[in-house]
Parts: sequence; C-alpha cells; structure tokens
Amino acid sequence: MSKATTFMALDFGASSGRAILGTLDNGKLSLEELHRFSNDPVKVAGRLQWDAPRLFFEIKQALNKAALKGVEIASIGIDTWGVDYALLDKNGYLLSDPTHYRDDRTIGMMEKAYETVSKQEIYEKTGLAFMNFNTLYQLYSQVCEKDGRLALADAMLFMPDLFSYLLTGKKGCEYTIASTSQMISPYTRDWDRELLKKLSVPTDMLLPITEPGTVRGTLLPEIAKECGVPEIPVVAVAGHDTASAVAAVPAKNEDFAYISSGTWSLVGIETKQPVISKEANEANLTNEGGVDGTIRVLKNVMGLWLIQECKREWARRGRELSFDEIVAEAEKAPAFSAFIDPDDESFVAPNDMPEKIAAFCKKTGQRVPETIGEIARIIYESLALKYRWTVEKLQQARDGKKITSLHIVGGGSQNKMLNRMTADALGIPVITGPSEATAVGNLMMQARALGLVSDLWEMRRVVYDSFDTKTYMPENTEVWDEAYTAFLNAAGLK
Repeated sequence: MSKATTFMALDFGASSGRAILGTLDNGKLSLEELHRFSNDPVKVAGRLQWDAPRLFFEIKQALNKAALKGVEIASIGIDTWGVDYALLDKNGYLLSDPTHYRDDRTIGMMEKAYETVSKQEIYEKTGLAFMNFNTLYQLYSQVCEKDGRLALADAMLFMPDLFSYLLTGKKGCEYTIASTSQMISPYTRDWDRELLKKLSVPTDMLLPITEPGTVRGTLLPEIAKECGVPEIPVVAVAGHDTASAVAAVPAKNEDFAYISSGTWSLVGIETKQPVISKEANEANLTNEGGVDGTIRVLKNVMGLWLIQECKREWARRGRELSFDEIVAEAEKAPAFSAFIDPDDESFVAPNDMPEKIAAFCKKTGQRVPETIGEIARIIYESLALKYRWTVEKLQQARDGKKITSLHIVGGGSQNKMLNRMTADALGIPVITGPSEATAVGNLMMQARALGLVSDLWEMRRVVYDSFDTKTYMPENTEVWDEAYTAFLNAAGLK
C-alpha cells in the first residue's frame, strides 16, 4: 500500500448526496468532500419519486469536478438507503422514475399480504423486520394495483445498482442492498422465489445476486468523454449505506455491538448465521447482509429524529437553536424526570414533536416536561436506555455471549452527552467515530476490490489507524440501573 490511490464514494442520503474522495496512502485513508447536492423526492402524478435523471446529472458533475482538479480516480462506488428500486424494460430503459419509500402506496400492504402469507412465515423465510415500505410490499402494491409496468419489466435494479448501470451499461444486484428487500433468504443469500410466487410478484426480472466488492464494469466511453475522465472502474460496494457504515467500524474483535447513529439509530451486532426466532421476531430484530459473509442482526431505533423534529418546531416558535445549544439546555435540566419509548408510533410522523413528548409523559402518568432542556434530556436519556434494552436483546440473540464494547459511528457519534449517557446506561465502553463511516466503508470496499486490502478486518485496521476515536468509560452505572427499571415501566417494555 505504498502508492497513494484515490477513490470516489457517491453516498446518497435522506436529504443530500455527496461525492467523497478518499486517498489511501501507506495504510491510512484521508477524505475530501468534492461535491454535495440536494436529494429531494418529487411528487409526480400522485407518486413520490426519486429524481433519478437529476441525480445522475450530479454524479457526472462530480466526475467533471475531479477532472478539473486533475484527480486520478482509481474507482467509483455508490451507496444509498435500502428498499427502493427501478424497473427497466427489455431495451434497458427506465419504465418510470423509481418510487420513493415514503410514498403512501404501501399503506395497508403488509396486512393485505398476511392474508395470503402469514407474518410468521414471512419472518421465518426472510428474517427481516416488518416495515411497510420494504421492497416486498412496494412490489405487492404494484401487484394489487395491476400496474402494467410489472409485466413490462425485464430487470429490477436497486438504487445503487441503477446508478452503476447508468454509468457502465452493466446490470447487477449487490447482496447487501438486496438484503433489505424482505425477498431473500439469509440462509441461501438468494431470492426466495417461493414466497414471491405466493404473492404473485414476478421473478423473471430478478438478477443474480453478487457479493459486495465486485467490479461491475467501467464508465461508458461516452460518459468518460463527456466528463473528461478515463473509463474508470465502478465497484459494487456494500451498496446499503448501513452495510458500508458497519464495514467501517474500527473494531478489533468480534465481541462488539454498533450503532450507526443519525436520524435513525441502527443498533446491531455481526454474526455468521442469521438469528431467526420467536424472541427475535418479538423484538423486531432484522437480519441484513454484511461484508465477508456476515449478517447484520440489528434493530431500527427512532434515533435523533426526535431531536431534529423538536429543533424544527422550536425554530417555528421563534427559538433558533443549534444542536450544541440544545445539548447545553439538556445539561442544565434535572436527570430522569420522565421517560419515553423512542419507538412509540406517536413519534413516527413529523410536526410538533415537543407536544408529542409531553403527551406521552402525561398519558403514562409522569411529570410533563415544560422547558426545552427538560424535553431534550428526556429524549437523550430515553435513547440511551433504549440502546441498553436493544443491546440486551441482541446479546440474548447470540446465546448470551457477552458484548464487551459498543461502537458508535455516523453523524450522531459527535453528540458527547448522548455518548456519555450510553456508556453509563450500558455499563460497557463506548467508542465513537468515524463520523463519516458510510463513505469510509464505501471507499474501503473499493480498495478491497482493487486488491489493496485483503479482508474486512484489514479494512477495519486501516480505519482504526486513519481516524480519531474517543472512548467513554461507564461511571454512574448504579444510578442508571435504577433509571432503567423506571424506563421499562414507562415505555411498557419487557
């Protein structure tokens, strides 16, 4: 690894996309943001859709910027959130812009699917947690609508695979992004065609699944010429953004849990085999694909969405606060005044989150918070305690094998107050960073595909050597043990 090599990670997030350059030099990775652009869904003819042509334009803008800077790019990798897909006709053209998972077409689709295939059978076959926007229910909504595009579809591409196809002309289906669909078996790592047949979902359009780290192809000559770059290889990295983030966890052994922290908190462990049981189903644990044959057993916890929505409402009321200022207010508020379940369904929709927090406390017979600091502290403490509840469920899922540390990566890893609370609540060390884990994992998978690192653990060693981390040791564990009992009662959790 003596020669410096630069890669480009294209990371599509909930509100923005970014092109990040990563340079690997003598075993260390450095980052540079090259291009940032908005990623806004567009309502068209009653459907909320991805603006795929504009986003493809932004990808080409990033390549052009690299050319103007004289940057020699060794490869390109793309990651997005899961579940969303595009349908292509037999000539390789988009049948329509892809529908966004926040569209309302899937409302009621899970329950309708259960009329044909039981919820238990779906979980036993796929091991995936139930969310009405999973690919399975998006496709089933098209079946129920008798959507003619299904009959015309020659190929279904998940979003990272779509953008790779538009760049290279090569179709493919990468495993980690496919694993979010609730359409594959975590045992075979392949499509469960029997399940799909029962729900009348066409299977001829499904492509063979390939493992992350496969070189998909090179830039089409006309795109390379347009952008002023060579015919650069495009790597099918771990296309699911969380899979990329977990690949960048700088762990040194297998006895760790992780949180990919942002709008959602994805709390999980890595295993070699899926965990599919009655207890896992009750805890709504999901089994998603990881790198090197691993399974990411995890739970979606509401995360910093609660604070983001409070911040938005406080601004609407005339109190413009930064996230640091919100933390400062929380520090001044009394500890453990009340608790919420961050995953209560009342918190899913936006608008007036402070009032929803107050209503939950009132409904559960607790002291109703009045100030910004009180509301924020309740959220932070409840998140830390929900992390503890989730880690306990994950530990049970791996037959009680002890989890000795928790790694927090992503933007939420920069919240020092929540990190400290989490260490105290769990009673184990909490290691934070890198904050740009998704882009880092994307870049390291490209390095892996080009033979510059050998496996997942060498990737993690490079991450450990390249980025600063901070360790929070547990301190006031007895106080938090008492608070945990009160939290379980308030949240109605076992």
